Amino acid sequence: MKAKKRVLIVTDNAKPARDLADSIAKAAPEGLVTIKSAADFSGSDILPADICFFGCVTPRPSSFSHVEEVLFHINLAGRPCGLFSPDSQEALDYLSGIVQDSELAVIAPPFLSSSKGDVKVWAKNILRQR
Repeated sequence: MKAKKRVLIVTDNAKPARDLADSIAKAAPEGLVTIKSAADFSGSDILPADICFFGCVTPRPSSFSHVEEVLFHINLAGRPCGLFSPDSQEALDYLSGIVQDSELAVIAPPFLSSSKGDVKVWAKNILRQR
C-alpha cells in the first residue's frame, strides 16, 4: 500500500488565500492535508510535510514573520513546494524569497489566480512530484 503524502498549506488566512488553500486541499484527496494559518505555524508543522504550499494576499504579512524565521533556519532541500496568491505578483516574489534559504524546490511557476488558471490542476502537478 502506497503511503499517503503529508501536505502542509500555510496562508496569511485572508479569505482569498484561504479559499485557494481549500481548493488545493481538494486536489489532494489521497493526501493527509493540513491547512495552517501563518499566525499559528510552528517549525514542527513543516518537518513531517512531504509537500508544502505557501500563500498570501500581500507581500510581507505580519503573520508570516515566524514562517520566515523558520524557513531561514531549516534545510528542506528538494521537498516540493508551491507558492500562490490571489492577485499579487509582489506577494509571490516575497514568498519566492523566503523559501530560498530552506532550499524547498519550487516545482511549478507560482500560481496567480488572477491569471485565470485552474488552481486544482496546478496543485496536482506539484502533488505528483513526491
